[in-house]
Amino acid sequence: MKSDDLIRALKGVPETRLRLIDLAWEITREDGSIDFEKATFYGKEIEEAINEAEGYAQATREAVLCLRRIAH
Repeated sequence: MKSDDLIRALKGVPETRLRLIDLAWEITREDGSIDFEKATFYGKEIEEAINEAEGYAQATREAVLCLRRIAH
């Protein structure tokens, strides 16, 4: 695969917004500490967001391996 083709393919990958980032902002106080009451309240959503982020990380690792194979 040519580098131009690879770049074109990567540009077609949609942006991913992980819910974990938004939830982290939601449970963080102004001083940067965690509001544990809010964290408890959002517990189920946080767990789901962690699973989502782990799945995204695994898919990213697989994509990197594929790209390395193509490059060699």
